[in-house]
Amino acid sequence: MKLPALSLAICLAAGILAAAPITAHLPHGLVLSLLIALGSVLVGCALLKLRRANLAWTGSLLAWFSLGAAAAQIESLAVPINQAEHIARSGQLELGEPLRWRGILRADALRLPWGVRYDIDLEQVQAAGRWTDIRGGLRASYFFDERAPANPIPVRAGERVELLARARLIRNFGDPGAFDYRAAFEQQGIDLTATLRNPTLMQVLPAGPAPKLSHFMARLRGRLLNELDTMLAPAEDRAAIARAMLLGDRSFLDSQQIEPFRETGVYHVLVLAGLHVGVLAALFFWVGKKVRLPVVARALLTIAALCFYIAIIEDRPPIVRAALMAAVYLLARMLYRRVSLLNAVSLAAIAILLLRPSEITQVSFQLSFLAAGIIAAIAQPFLEKTAEGYRRALEHLGDVTRDARLAPKIAEFRLDLRALSAWLRTKLPAWLGGHSDQLVVLPCRVALRLWELAILSVALQIGMLPLMAQDFHRVSFIAPLANIPAVLLTAIIVPLGFASLAASTIWEGFGIALGRILGFLIAALAASIHWFARLPSSSIRVPSPPSALLLGFLLAAVFLAVAILSDNRRASWMGFASVLVLGTLIVVYPFSARFQRGQLEVTVLDVGQGDSIFVAFPDGRTMLVDAGGLPGSRYVRGMRPGIDVGEDVVSPFLWSRGLKRIDAIVLTHAHEDHLGGLPAVLRNFHVGELWVGRDVDSAAYRNVLAEARAKSVPVVHRLRGESFDWAGVGMKVLWPDTNVPARAASNDDSVVLRLEDGKDSLLLTGDIERPVERGILADGDELAANFLKVPHHGGKTSSTVPFLDAVHPAVAAISVGEANPFGHPSTDAVERILAEGTRLLRTDRDGAITISTDGQLLNVRSFFTCTAPCSEISSSAVSPTDASEAETPAF
Repeated sequence: MKLPALSLAICLAAGILAAAPITAHLPHGLVLSLLIALGSVLVGCALLKLRRANLAWTGSLLAWFSLGAAAAQIESLAVPINQAEHIARSGQLELGEPLRWRGILRADALRLPWGVRYDIDLEQVQAAGRWTDIRGGLRASYFFDERAPANPIPVRAGERVELLARARLIRNFGDPGAFDYRAAFEQQGIDLTATLRNPTLMQVLPAGPAPKLSHFMARLRGRLLNELDTMLAPAEDRAAIARAMLLGDRSFLDSQQIEPFRETGVYHVLVLAGLHVGVLAALFFWVGKKVRLPVVARALLTIAALCFYIAIIEDRPPIVRAALMAAVYLLARMLYRRVSLLNAVSLAAIAILLLRPSEITQVSFQLSFLAAGIIAAIAQPFLEKTAEGYRRALEHLGDVTRDARLAPKIAEFRLDLRALSAWLRTKLPAWLGGHSDQLVVLPCRVALRLWELAILSVALQIGMLPLMAQDFHRVSFIAPLANIPAVLLTAIIVPLGFASLAASTIWEGFGIALGRILGFLIAALAASIHWFARLPSSSIRVPSPPSALLLGFLLAAVFLAVAILSDNRRASWMGFASVLVLGTLIVVYPFSARFQRGQLEVTVLDVGQGDSIFVAFPDGRTMLVDAGGLPGSRYVRGMRPGIDVGEDVVSPFLWSRGLKRIDAIVLTHAHEDHLGGLPAVLRNFHVGELWVGRDVDSAAYRNVLAEARAKSVPVVHRLRGESFDWAGVGMKVLWPDTNVPARAASNDDSVVLRLEDGKDSLLLTGDIERPVERGILADGDELAANFLKVPHHGGKTSSTVPFLDAVHPAVAAISVGEANPFGHPSTDAVERILAEGTRLLRTDRDGAITISTDGQLLNVRSFFTCTAPCSEISSSAVSPTDASEAETPAF
């Protein structure tokens, strides 16, 4: 078998994926998996002795499958009893109040534009006056207070600290399509996060155990980061890119810098991965060759350099994967063996999956090995059949004895080059004529390298299209071209950057001089990417492709790889055509949106402390009411501490539903927790109209209007009394009652909508408070509704008794952030709502809450507690006489 490691890796991965069903259905799944693995090995050895190699190989594959299942089950059982996340989720540790935590700093305090971040390996926690041993990682952040500035204490990696803070478990947003933040933090070894209210709440404890080697490496990383800032000062934007490209610290990259890299498909140059490892490995192997080291010494030098690099960088998993692949290849070189790149990739995957089986579900793992597999199985074999012969033809051009060993076309190419060299020799001065061969060969070498780079770029962009669409919802048309200068500049920036850092430790002036060159190259990289990003339609955003389409693309890619490896040209063209057709379907996305036609659906999204509501109408038209945001957030150098809710929460939900267009977006009022996500949504989707109430004089509101104008989205002002019909669903605007511009945003300027579908009605109230509730009641509008989006996140100044009596909802939903600082929802408001006999749901506990109706029956479901319709409410539930009887069981 030519690719044994590939077969083993596939079986190991299949076993890991099968571990969950095995554990769920078999009480002793781990023991059974280990027994099957051992039995398969024994049977395989017996079959080998009987010279039944094919059957023995089948037994080996079964053994690896069982080993994968066992490894996954062992990993799930290997969590320490006192792991922070485990004891917090099991209720053994109450996180509702500030606790004292002790631990060892994993890295130097990282100073950010908005504060300081501390990563701590926990040792103890004080709860109920008693210290308890605990394990896990805590990320504590101190945010600068401009009103009362305080300087954080200087702390280094390896120091023991104690801090008083209220910690929180990592929480995912409870929406379809939401990113798995919990898994991302787990990959970094972080179980809890906390906010340090004041630097004085953290103190350094007397010296404990001696710092580990990892702590010294972390201190070195901190020093190198400071050196980069010094070398590239005052160009902070260039320093931010250098920190990311050399040491994996992306903390200082602002949104304006990152977006062009994403649009042009070259974000990978900012993420330490295979490209950076390849550059460093090639550099050290070349240096070893120049100083005439033997192959074994060169390989060991390169592996040692990569190990040191892994030790000092911050974002390690992608680098570890790439370094493992490089190490396998180099070890084979040490044994003077040619190793298939695909086997090297497979061996690296086996090593990682045996140690951490859960990696297989990580997007970065999938992207890393998909990229490596495309290069090994498609791009490299294609280049070997096209460019490799011409590359060999350029070696020793004057040696005619080599011509006979080459293919006729390539031998003819050498003859043409030799003739050109002879002609050039007669035209050049004598001192230059002796180098005519090199002058002819050099442009050809450059052209071949550019061809190879172009083929790699095209293969990677097409091959990674499904995952990029599935996980990042972006397709970059300009990426194959933009990657050529980006990769070439990265190949210079990375070694020059480390050379500059090394020089600065010896002679600071020389390091700064090299830093000027480094800064120029980084500026050239950024300029090239911005130029490509400004080209029309350089990239588009796409919904999540259907699973069947993803599977079909994968099978077509495998068929193409097999055809190329077997040198079957006809099959190769068929495979390539299939890949292009399926890739076009992913880009064009000619599929219908994923919601039930003929029904009205309202989904209150989980956006933390904010509001965002998606509405799908029976005829397929869609509406988005608000897009969430971070209340109280502010930008520092284009950055803010937190995520972009529109980009990272609302848009993924809409893409998961197969949407590319939204017919109307409603901005209820101009507070950050309602409009903060709108610019991203306006950029990512085709929007029919933007509905607003009162205009306000605020920068955030003007930014939304500017984004709408840039996308040619009409802005429509909605006022009380307007009504219209969409597919039989009546919509009526109940508030605001004036369009006079206001100086500042106010809760009581919220747009209030009432939707009526047959016998069912739904009331969306924004953040209105007591005065507006009284005003709507005084106007005498019909308010009775089966469903109520509770005003102002359940605040105590809303949801008054008269208003609730008039609405009398069967179901109500509060959009609220977990443990928010505003105390929402208030106990009084909750009690008033429950007193109506209303079934109350909350996004912080239930996740996204979906109400759907056909005009006769109201269905309720939520993301966390009930993914299928878990209750049905008759439209008669709005009747005061039988509302209590229609109340459904709580989740």
